[in-house]
Amino acid sequence: MNFAWTNIAAEGALGIGLVAAGLVVVALLIGAFVVGARIRSREPAPPRPEEQPRLPEGGPVHEVREQREPDEVPRSDRRLTPHEMPAHGNVSSRRSASQQRRRWDEGRSGSFGSGGQG
Repeated sequence: MNFAWTNIAAEGALGIGLVAAGLVVVALLIGAFVVGARIRSREPAPPRPEEQPRLPEGGPVHEVREQREPDEVPRSDRRLTPHEMPAHGNVSSRRSASQQRRRWDEGRSGSFGSGGQG
């Protein structure tokens, strides 16, 4: 038995295996592209310019900034369920009498730590 021919045959088989694996990868990539194209063709088209949203007649709507305070929870001798609460369990609020924003106390950080010298 000639070992040289065995080595050449093994290298040839390895080369053929790598080429076959490369062809499988290329086939998978082409298949993924075809499937993606089919899915994209079923999606609705982007909206035309006349279908785009328009500004209201009065111009842009601006944000309203106001200070709110929560409504009081009604007192009762028994426990209230959410559907018995005002606004059906959602936190309702009303406009605050004072519209000044609360600020942090002077000399305090208002965040982590005391704001002091460490």
